[in-house]
Amino acid sequence: MNASREEFKNTLQNQKAEIAKEIVDRQYSRARERWEPYGDTGYQKSLRDIQYHLEYLSQAAASSSPGLFLDYISWVKVLFARLDFSPSVLPTTLQLTRQVLEEKLAPEMFSIAKTYLDSAEDHLEHSPESLGSELEGERPLGDLSRTYLDLLLKGQRAQASELILDSVAEGVPVKDIYLHVFQRTQHEVGRLWQMNEISVAHEHYCTAATQLIMSQLYPQILSTEKTGRQMIMTCVGDELHELGARMVADFFEMEGWDTYYLGANTPLNDILSTLEEKHPDLLGISTTITYHLDKMGDVIQAVNESPDLSQIPILVGGRPFNIDPGLWQKVGADGQAADAQEAIRVGSDLVLR
Repeated sequence: MNASREEFKNTLQNQKAEIAKEIVDRQYSRARERWEPYGDTGYQKSLRDIQYHLEYLSQAAASSSPGLFLDYISWVKVLFARLDFSPSVLPTTLQLTRQVLEEKLAPEMFSIAKTYLDSAEDHLEHSPESLGSELEGERPLGDLSRTYLDLLLKGQRAQASELILDSVAEGVPVKDIYLHVFQRTQHEVGRLWQMNEISVAHEHYCTAATQLIMSQLYPQILSTEKTGRQMIMTCVGDELHELGARMVADFFEMEGWDTYYLGANTPLNDILSTLEEKHPDLLGISTTITYHLDKMGDVIQAVNESPDLSQIPILVGGRPFNIDPGLWQKVGADGQAADAQEAIRVGSDLVLR
């Protein structure tokens, strides 16, 4: 009898620390001169990174979604290239992962891992080592986006705020600012970090500044005539990339909904109690990180199993759902949206069905 994918995920996650240590130890024994200069700090980071690999592998397999793992491997390839790691590091890591899993797992479980690792090794040969900017070329509000990001990267938050507020005063719709400036520059900030061109501190500064500037637009956002509909928006897990979820909530506000944005890392019981108190027309849940799909699934299952809440439609979104368009069905949601604008359309349809 073949092991279920859920059993594979649980087994891999329960043993990930032990498996990661074995993989890293073999990496060091193969090329000690490469890794020893990084010292204990480097060793601990290697353990952490391998555990991330295993998290993504286990979740992709549990979701029957090879694309989730391949997208992650492509992301790692770009990151490693910009850190000046040898091109052999990631292929060697995958090979050693295969070796260790074959030794540690039952044959039927290893066969699941092998399928995903085989695909990843093939995929590596064709995936790029760098990523082009989303701000290049002719795009809506392209000049505004580039100027805005340039100001943020220079630490000129006040000037960036003034730029946005002046643009809105001159007639640029707030929704266009969100979609074509805030969303696109946040993607670009992530790309710049991945390409090792800015630090984590720069990334956090840009995100915090954008959140502050968004709050300055609330007088326009909240002035929309209300429709009587309500939605609750939340992120699952310790999400640091919650700006997209906040943008979705703001879009619903601009459509006349009353929204309750719970932010990141809200405990399941608190989400449920808020749903019971508000009983909204729609629940929106976002995650950027694939290995938070379990926590999203826990929320969805709890809502669907509650006699008082099961009629509330659930809309999901975030990077994993853009990679695998059918993933929303696998986690038990009622629909998914690729961005804030699509969330309005899909969410409204779910409420009216």
